[in-house]
Amino acid sequence: MTKKEKKNYMEITFPSLSENEAFARVAVASFISQLDPTMEELTDIKTVVSEAVTNAVIHGYENGEGVIYIRTEIEGARVSIQITDYGVGIADVSEARQPLYTSKPELERSGMGFTIMENFMDEVTIHSQLNKGTTIYMVKYLKSHQQKQLAN
Repeated sequence: MTKKEKKNYMEITFPSLSENEAFARVAVASFISQLDPTMEELTDIKTVVSEAVTNAVIHGYENGEGVIYIRTEIEGARVSIQITDYGVGIADVSEARQPLYTSKPELERSGMGFTIMENFMDEVTIHSQLNKGTTIYMVKYLKSHQQKQLAN
């Protein structure tokens, strides 16, 4: 981070309603748009936010009432996203990270949420406690922003 670049962040909290998934995706995308990301970078971030929020709604709160919290930070070309629910938690995070694993096969879930997050982001960390909730930390380094900084 250069001397003139400052850390910037935004936080939002909203009910765990499936219709809020689109809001979350657009809110994060709007915030990071100040970095002028490529369409691919923007699509990657919107996709992982969608996956994480959908997981919170369907798995964390089992489509019941709850709150989802998102904090997005920008530091230079580094975008970090934290998505938290206070739901049922994940019994075995290692198992949940396996491609095609789903705890809700009756809902025809693909079991690819964490795999997608890991493929689209540079770092993914998952913290979960049963009956306390889950927090997903994700980081992406925007190559488009790094290149612009080098050009200036």
